[in-house]
Amino acid sequence: MKVRSVPLLAALIAMSAAASAADATDPQELRALRDEVTRLRDAYEKRIDALEKRLAQAETAAAKAQSSAVEAASQAVQAESAARVAGRRPDAENAFNPAISMVLSGMYTNLKNDPAVTPYAIGGFVPSLGEVAPPARGFSLGESEVTIAANIDHHFRGALTLALPPEEGEAPAVEEAFIQTLGLGHGLTAKAGRYLSGIGYMNEQHAHAWDFSDAPLAYKAFFGNQLRGEGVQLKWLAPTDTFLEFGVEGGRGGAFPSAERNKNGFQTGALFAHVGGDAGSAGSWRAGLSYVKAEPESRAYEDSDAAGTATSTSFTGHSKTWVADAVWKWLPGSGRGLTLQAEYFRRTEDGMLATDAAACLLAPCQGDYRSVQSGWYAQAVYRFLPAWRVGYRYDRLDSGSLANALAADPASGLSAADFPILAAHKPQRNTLMLDWSPSEFSRLRLQYARDASQANNPDNQLWLHYIVTLGAHGAHKF
Repeated sequence: MKVRSVPLLAALIAMSAAASAADATDPQELRALRDEVTRLRDAYEKRIDALEKRLAQAETAAAKAQSSAVEAASQAVQAESAARVAGRRPDAENAFNPAISMVLSGMYTNLKNDPAVTPYAIGGFVPSLGEVAPPARGFSLGESEVTIAANIDHHFRGALTLALPPEEGEAPAVEEAFIQTLGLGHGLTAKAGRYLSGIGYMNEQHAHAWDFSDAPLAYKAFFGNQLRGEGVQLKWLAPTDTFLEFGVEGGRGGAFPSAERNKNGFQTGALFAHVGGDAGSAGSWRAGLSYVKAEPESRAYEDSDAAGTATSTSFTGHSKTWVADAVWKWLPGSGRGLTLQAEYFRRTEDGMLATDAAACLLAPCQGDYRSVQSGWYAQAVYRFLPAWRVGYRYDRLDSGSLANALAADPASGLSAADFPILAAHKPQRNTLMLDWSPSEFSRLRLQYARDASQANNPDNQLWLHYIVTLGAHGAHKF
């Protein structure tokens, strides 16, 4: 500030010198000039004093602010340290309160076939360990879900989903229970525990997010509705403009097509890759390829022999399944939209088949077994109003080629009639649905299916289904 005053002072000195050099014969003019110089000097000095006071005040305020910032930072460090000791994150007062949601489901079904008289089984395919049969006739409570999820700390999040069976006396089942990383970086995410496998397109979706009230026949026949992993999963999302995701999973057996097995290490494994992107201004798409390998040991199912006697048959060997999936979505706005979706399955199983049929007098009969089976479904769902949708799905399976040494060897005393479930069949089903969703938390659905999945026993099925969501429910997957 004082440095800037030098030019003006120099001007004052010059004016003073000029006054001294003025004509001394005019004292009145000289006095007026000196008075003007004095007035200018006084005004300038007052201005300098005022500016210096403001500078001093600003410097004092800055020093106080810096001191306050240092103190606040120190308090924040202390708070974070105390929070870590207490085992919670300091960035939210409700860090101890996880997100809790519940899905309630109920339905009315009108079935031509009575499941209590003729147990449901998909012709040509070994029954899975999952609940693949339609619900009981009449009114029934569907399976409800309770999900609890929260970030554990800055490294992990956790989630638990309990399936509450409608039947009294049955204990809740753990559908998912896992921890997942938050900060591995480089597009990597790891998951450990029990989870829905990342294979295919529908498999990771919970049942309440499906476009129809039950799973496609292919998911029922090959994975018992859905494939669940119990182990570890690693995903990598590539840093590209096009969506590109790769994943690998490994864990123990138990879930169909595997079986419980007392063995260390990995008993089942899966690989999958997905690619996707935009298609114009209103479209998007995704496609994928997945591979599942399992080593079931004594994977049993109930059947009957040629005489109608109940039997128990089991498979031990290798099971390999390929899944190709594709989906295209068109959302032009105004509440309208169209989704086209399809998946193809192909499974090969090699190993040993054992049965306790009546022809096996002293011990179960055993023989080589090999099968190649396939299946697919395709569906279209059109949203014609913001709250209304209509959809159609076609399912098709092929029991394919079968090499059963027990049935082919006359010395075994068995024939194909002793394995009725494995008889060649090409199950199919046509399904129509209409649903109304007044909000994102509720849905009412009317569904009709002409189900020819059971050999020589087609069924007409009518469903009226409600699904409601309570609590903090996360967004569904693409």
